[in-house]
Amino acid sequence: MATKEIRKTSLAEMKDRYIGKEGTPERDSYEYELKMEVLGKMIKSARKERNMTQEQLGKLIGVQKSQISKLETSANSATIDTIIKVFKALEAEINFHVKMEDNFVKLA
Repeated sequence: MATKEIRKTSLAEMKDRYIGKEGTPERDSYEYELKMEVLGKMIKSARKERNMTQEQLGKLIGVQKSQISKLETSANSATIDTIIKVFKALEAEINFHVKMEDNFVKLA
C-alpha cells in the first residue's frame, strides 16, 4: 500500500490560487477590502472600549449614527479626514504608513 503525501498549503498559496497573484487587480481589491474591514472592526472595538454608542460618536464628529454603522461594517467609503476625526474622538492614536517602492513615509 502506497503512502499518500500530505502537503500543507499556505494562506499565501491559497490566495494566489483562488484570488489571484499579488499585484493583480483582483488580489489588490481583495487586500484593500480586507484592510477596510479590519479598520472598521478597530473603530467598533475602540468605541466599545470607550463605552460609547454609535450615536454618541457620531455627535462628536458631526455625522449621523448610520455613518458610524457604515464605518464599522466597512470603512471603504470613509475619507481619511473622517477616520482621523473618529480616532481623535475616541482618544486613540492612529498612524499611516505609505510605501512608495522601497521607501516608507510615516504619518502620525
